[in-house]
Amino acid sequence: MNPRNATVPFHGTNRDNAPERYLVAYSDGGARGNPGPAGYGVVIQDETGKKVAALSEYIGHQTNNVAEYQGLIAALEYAADHNHKALKVISDSELLVRQIKGIYKVKNSTLQELHGRAKDLIAQLDWFSIGHVLRGHNQEADDLANAAMDKGMGRTARVAPSPASSSAVSSAARREFNGVVRGGKIELLDAQLSEGTQVQVRIKK
Repeated sequence: MNPRNATVPFHGTNRDNAPERYLVAYSDGGARGNPGPAGYGVVIQDETGKKVAALSEYIGHQTNNVAEYQGLIAALEYAADHNHKALKVISDSELLVRQIKGIYKVKNSTLQELHGRAKDLIAQLDWFSIGHVLRGHNQEADDLANAAMDKGMGRTARVAPSPASSSAVSSAARREFNGVVRGGKIELLDAQLSEGTQVQVRIKK
């Protein structure tokens, strides 16, 4: 199969005659200000949906489209470096998907260079597929891209707490809690603190 003629698997549901073994790369890139501080994020899974890698990088002052291409190239380079010959890419950039498929022309000189690099890597594969999804279906890659931008801008990366720990994080961040006195002891009504935690008590009248 010619990888340059691969068809689009919308919403990741159509395998397009995929081989038995292949990787799936959810890719995203962004720039704050466009152009501005930019980064990409890529989540790579095997054909069963098991995550095998998470890639992200801050790429300096760039445009959204450059960041999207850098994410695609990172996914393609991962496949090449790990001797994988089949790759499906899922991106929320309709422009990138249509340019890779040859539907849109690449007029920007910077994107032409990145497009050429991506095509060279695609040509090394035995099977390639690329498709577009809405941003809401690409959240983890989007989070990685934003974390890369945060890191490059000197900010603390935004990591969402797991459901199991979210209540504990919320309680730990608070400075005031509600309580009641029973049997001469103060009982907290809306928090659980670790043994030995020092507290100050303010009596409400």
